[in-house]
Amino acid sequence: MESRSLTIIAASIVGPLILCMGTVASCGASSGAMASACAGASFQPPTAAGPDSLGRYDGEQLTNVAIIVHIGQKKSVPPWGWVIAVATARQESSLRNLPNLGANNDHDSVGLFQQRPSQGWGTPEQLADPAYQSGKFFDKLLSVPGWQTMPLTDAAQAVQRSAYPNAYAKWTADAIALVSAVGGPMGVSGLGLPGCVPGASGPWTQPVHAPIVSGFRTPDRPAHNGVDLGAARNTVIVAASAGTVITVTCNATAADGSPWGCDRDGSTQILGCGWYVDLANADGVITRYCHMQTRPFVNVGDTVAVGQPIGVVGTTGNSSGPHLHFEVHLGGDASRNGAIDPLPFMAAAGAPLGL
Repeated sequence: MESRSLTIIAASIVGPLILCMGTVASCGASSGAMASACAGASFQPPTAAGPDSLGRYDGEQLTNVAIIVHIGQKKSVPPWGWVIAVATARQESSLRNLPNLGANNDHDSVGLFQQRPSQGWGTPEQLADPAYQSGKFFDKLLSVPGWQTMPLTDAAQAVQRSAYPNAYAKWTADAIALVSAVGGPMGVSGLGLPGCVPGASGPWTQPVHAPIVSGFRTPDRPAHNGVDLGAARNTVIVAASAGTVITVTCNATAADGSPWGCDRDGSTQILGCGWYVDLANADGVITRYCHMQTRPFVNVGDTVAVGQPIGVVGTTGNSSGPHLHFEVHLGGDASRNGAIDPLPFMAAAGAPLGL
């Protein structure tokens, strides 16, 4: 498709957004509920947005986001791939189609993704086209085995080979918000975009969609401080609400106290939560996600959006089979004393657990 036609399409998508000033969540019935679910508390625009901007992003940047999303759709890339691409372009160029910057250039890098002609990405003329660059990014992303279950920064780095491989992760929440806003009218909801999971219509969502297989502090398990959700191995676990990552660790020891590790399955004879994540959510709430199959997708200090993938279901630590052990703690107390039954809490939050 010619660049001019793409620009017209992008303008038709961005136009209604430009009329919506303030946060992503303010943009009307067509995308409002979805955007609020996607953006969460971690997308922080300035207090006043201009008439040609969305939060801190202006019309030029939104047009480039729309082009990235459109190319992703044309290539049948799942929506999480759009988020990876937007976060990458945000880091590489601040979502601006940069020309060759001469002495200030990073080698011969140009464009949204700062791809280099000398590395075979295309000619300088081709790489001046945001649609072309987006297509090349997606082609490479789709060739990366397992990209959909990688941390965003690892997937981006597998494509870009940046000298700063951990820099992409900090734009995850913004990328989710931008893709949700631009992609909303094109039917992102329900297609698997983190933060737009089916049933998410507010600041909380289910971490996985699965049946409850064990309850909170039942008579036969009085020390069970959460609920178990019987999801299959490698099911993506998402953040139940926006927050900050405060714990990422492997907690698995043998009965004799020797290290067991999380590079293999646990059992009922192993002690600990396996690979797990704690998130500090709003109002002193802490959520815990246990028994992940592999190292979580996030790191301590990361800010995550509601519905953002943080890991995959496994059976590490004290576990009889693949499932997510999910806990809710109040008062900023991550110990047993702060734990409450997640079922009534999540139901009251509008995101009841179970199927």
